[in-house]
Amino acid sequence: MKIVATNKNAHHNYEILETMEAGLALTGSEVKSIREGRISLKESYADFQGEELFLIDCNISPYHAAKVFNHEPTRARKLLLHRRELKRLAGKVQERGLTLIPTRVYLNDRGLVKIELALARGKKTFEKRETIKKRDVEREIRSELKKRLR
Repeated sequence: MKIVATNKNAHHNYEILETMEAGLALTGSEVKSIREGRISLKESYADFQGEELFLIDCNISPYHAAKVFNHEPTRARKLLLHRRELKRLAGKVQERGLTLIPTRVYLNDRGLVKIELALARGKKTFEKRETIKKRDVEREIRSELKKRLR
């Protein structure tokens, strides 16, 4: 498995409850561009349109060699999941007010492009500050323990 892109802001802005793997319906120039690592997940999210799930605002840069046959960089891309997974996710998103965000894009063993989706709840500003404080305290504790063990 080769990780192509990660969404670094996801763990800062959201509380991740559950993750799952999904396929992407892509054109040839998009696949080649992703293999070069020219994809950004920064502001992207997944949303239901009817009974289908789409990846919105994911930026895949145009492939330099495709010329006329290139793709639109920020078009909505269909996510490939089983029907029962789609129904379960639709229920959770509507009922609990959760969001689907992509956390990383990778190539699996067979060379297929896969995306890891996270079912997440948005953090409030004070929750983000608490997380940062907790991380700093843990870092200080680890450094003190290292000093004592020397």
